[in-house]
Amino acid sequence: MQNRRIKEFFIAVVILLTFNNISFSQDTDALGTFTPYSIFGLGDINKGGTAFNKAMGGTGIAIRENRLINLVNPAAISYRDTLSFMLDFGVTQSGHYSKSDNKSSAYNVFNMHHVALTFPIYKKSAFVAGIMPYSNIGYKFDTVETRPEIINELGYIRYQKYGTGGITKSFMGASFVFLDKFSFGAEGIYYFGTIDKYSNANFITNPNYRAINTGIDHTISSFSGKLGLQYSTKVKNDLDLTVGATWLIGSKLGGDFSRYSYAYGSRGNIDTVYSSTVNETFLEIPNEYGIGFSLRKKDKWLITADYIRQDWSDVDFLPTPGVDFRTAASNSFRFGFEYIPNRYDVRYYSKRVSYRGGFYYDNSYMKVSGKQINAMGVTLGATLPIFRFYNGLGISLDMGQRGSMKNNLVRERYIMMNFSISLHDIWFIKYKYD
Repeated sequence: MQNRRIKEFFIAVVILLTFNNISFSQDTDALGTFTPYSIFGLGDINKGGTAFNKAMGGTGIAIRENRLINLVNPAAISYRDTLSFMLDFGVTQSGHYSKSDNKSSAYNVFNMHHVALTFPIYKKSAFVAGIMPYSNIGYKFDTVETRPEIINELGYIRYQKYGTGGITKSFMGASFVFLDKFSFGAEGIYYFGTIDKYSNANFITNPNYRAINTGIDHTISSFSGKLGLQYSTKVKNDLDLTVGATWLIGSKLGGDFSRYSYAYGSRGNIDTVYSSTVNETFLEIPNEYGIGFSLRKKDKWLITADYIRQDWSDVDFLPTPGVDFRTAASNSFRFGFEYIPNRYDVRYYSKRVSYRGGFYYDNSYMKVSGKQINAMGVTLGATLPIFRFYNGLGISLDMGQRGSMKNNLVRERYIMMNFSISLHDIWFIKYKYD
């Protein structure tokens, strides 16, 4: 029996490493998101967490859950059954519909989202490791030259702008309980990935001009960390109050930055117009601070709220030609709840399901034409028990809107679904019979 547990652990590690390799070697044409706002800065920042967190508006700073992995606060990992091993694997599917004054677009994206595993170290302490996206880049713009004076001289020209890639976050950490009611956690984070932004000019009707491709590439490889703290106490015999705090340590992202320009001939020959690479990305992630609270009646209900702030106003990204883009302080307000009719009901499966919901309001770090881009949405979800109470299929649905059509901006509406498989097992038990 003990050998079987060890084999399961190594299988989980192989899955984690395989996912790491897949994420790192994705084709640059694969989009992790599709939003016109990802053209700015680091792109679309992921809320983090599994389907468990996303179903409750992205909350998790003050949640202590011994059946599922809470990745929002490193301190939460220590709350577990002493001998338990947990693994969580998730995928995401999203549909995006964007509209401006004279154009609209729609796109669907499907990707792997995360892998995370955790197991005990010693008594009230635990280890966690995983990988998930930090940000995604995904946009495509296609326009045709309409100015008569340009068309008369150069013919019809098609302009294309598109971006792919993003930043992936892999992490390892530990958490422990002290003074009975406090829990502290720390994660070491490794950021890696590529951000590719292209701009093409194709001369459609004039064979005397060659197509021009210009672009910039960021290759990212950098380290950082995250700290978390939780305090939990009983309000009554069956009510637990928890408060928590997190600190994502800011860092200047290391790596390389390339800028290039190529000319393409009709016979497929390529001439380099300009190419330059420097050992600096000009990218940065500032400090992020979060606080939260939760009130739980064990095996029955939970209400929780988080506030997260990240000041990007001093971060200078490379300018976006033709657009007035500036950074701003981001603020996120998140609320969530969970309800379980009867976790131990033996007759009705629907009563054992954990039902969740939430909503959020985000001031993003993007300010376009003097207007900060905001987003709001509602979330729904559930964990469906599989075989045993501790194993489950997690589902979350996020329906929201970002931006508006005022001031010549873009209104984006989206529906994002996350699916997580949560596996739970007990290790290091000496069975009387094998």
